[in-house]
Amino acid sequence: MDPYKKDLPLWRSLLFVPANVRAYVEKAHTRGADGIILDLEDSVPLAEKANARGMVAEAAKLVSRNGADVLVRVNAPLELCVRDLETVVSPEICALLLPKIDSASHVRLLAELVDRIESQKGMPIGHTKFSILVETASAFARVEEIAMAHPRIVAVGLGSEDFALDTGGLPDPDVLLYPKQRVAIAARAAGVLPMGIIGTVADFNDEEGYRQVVRNSRRFGFAGASCIHPKVVSMLNDGFGPTAEEVAAAKRVVEGFETAKAQGRASITVDGKMIDYPIVDRAERLLALAARIEAKVKRA
Repeated sequence: MDPYKKDLPLWRSLLFVPANVRAYVEKAHTRGADGIILDLEDSVPLAEKANARGMVAEAAKLVSRNGADVLVRVNAPLELCVRDLETVVSPEICALLLPKIDSASHVRLLAELVDRIESQKGMPIGHTKFSILVETASAFARVEEIAMAHPRIVAVGLGSEDFALDTGGLPDPDVLLYPKQRVAIAARAAGVLPMGIIGTVADFNDEEGYRQVVRNSRRFGFAGASCIHPKVVSMLNDGFGPTAEEVAAAKRVVEGFETAKAQGRASITVDGKMIDYPIVDRAERLLALAARIEAKVKRA
């Protein structure tokens, strides 16, 4: 049996929480996010790294109280990353968010280390999944190889700010459109989740503007995104999930196609549109996503 065999997670929304800020940790489970990212990297100053690392175990239990997946964003420098992995890999952590991944061999190196840590801790090999961040020009040139580097990978995204800095550009929507699309396509080709949004809203209090950005990102094939403010969580959950109208339309497509097949036909008209296999496949995927979301809501 393949120890890495995976079902992709449901991650419409991933909320960043600094692992060393107790007030944020204690409230995180009330925010409704599909996953909580306990951050050891950008939101934790260097002097606090060791302290934050030691707080992850307790924080993981607190933030998962309503059923959210728990991820940890580790540090990129290898000497810090190794210490992070040795401390945080545990049954309570479902995935690691790996920043500034440079190559497929970089992924495989970290996967080998996690193999050994899981074995030493008596965990099933393959328990800890990887979510990859591509954040440099050199990594972007190898994004397809990176996305397929190891079976632990379940998600890939572009680190917009660091990528723009490294490429000499600005993190504006039109500048990042091509890089984000390429990362999304690479993720789908590898059979993993593309994470991120296409577009930006300067003020997240502009709820309708933000919701439109999220809906548009889903239209481009993205599965979910991370955020740093809890107010954004519901916008991500709504925008990356199907609407009631979409679910109803998908049901009509599937039911109509089943009727057509029983009559020996493989194309029909539903709601004034021609329907064939690709459209039916899309409808079935949408209904499967809706079912997963419904099940998750009932468990919460």
